[in-house]
Amino acid sequence: RLNYGFIAGTVSPDGEALDAYVLGINKPVETFQGVCTAIIHRLADDDDKLVVVPEGFELSDKAILEQVEFQEQFFKSDIFCK
Repeated sequence: RLNYGFIAGTVSPDGEALDAYVLGINKPVETFQGVCTAIIHRLADDDDKLVVVPEGFELSDKAILEQVEFQEQFFKSDIFCK
């Protein structure tokens, strides 16, 4: 499970607010404050996604990719982690 949203007050290269996947929270949230632990970099367009988790929460690269797979299945992406 994941939440999907945007970072208010930002602009990404595609002209829209910077998008974020919120992982590690198993219920829908309207707002969230956490730590950016990775970036999903889409190779074919300018629409990268931040991966944000609760402070102190850790996920492996493999776990992140598994959780965002459905949303990213049609895009060629790389993952960059801290």
